Amino acid sequence: MSKTTHHIKAVIFDMDGVITNTMPDHHRAWKVTLDKYGIPLTHEDVYTREGQPGDEALVEIFAKYKVSGRDSEIPVILREKEEYFKEIVRLRFIPKSRTLLRTLHKRGIHLALVTGTARHELKKILPDSLASLFSVVVTGTDVTNGKPHPEPFLKALKHLAIPAHEAVVIENAPYGIRSAKSAGLKCIALETSLSRQHLFEADHIFESMTDLNEKVHFELIA
Repeated sequence: MSKTTHHIKAVIFDMDGVITNTMPDHHRAWKVTLDKYGIPLTHEDVYTREGQPGDEALVEIFAKYKVSGRDSEIPVILREKEEYFKEIVRLRFIPKSRTLLRTLHKRGIHLALVTGTARHELKKILPDSLASLFSVVVTGTDVTNGKPHPEPFLKALKHLAIPAHEAVVIENAPYGIRSAKSAGLKCIALETSLSRQHLFEADHIFESMTDLNEKVHFELIA
């Protein structure tokens, strides 16, 4: 099978669900925390909002479940969720993600990371051996507007000092895809967290990182 070739200077990665497999831990932490408030949180409530700032996600969840009078408690709820997440999180990787990162790095293609995770948390989750491969890292701490706003990816492009058409994004969630597309970027989506019906805004969709590696080749622009 011939591969599709993307001629680029940089690949911009999301983290959760693309490199690390920590979304199940985020889901559990959200579910346990919000159960105390009588909210029957679903898989889609969490996974479709991946990358969105936590306070914005809570406002939407409260509205969906018609929970009122809790907005003032959002900082407390977010703190409870993050503390529980830190207790249960286990470092797992999406299969073949590390292989792709190292392969691209060896080819001289710039790597950027755009994640909603706070910078201090990122250091605890991503090993130095992988973090060192990225020439640009944009975290939730570094932006005023998180995904689906284009700011995170626009900031990455600015630091990479390249136009949008010289990069491609790898995402796995609707808000990340929307953020990338709004920044003028081509976006590849992986079905690692959600089925393709949620990822329709992406330019290309693959079942897994293994599927992507088998069908796509990234070539450095001369």
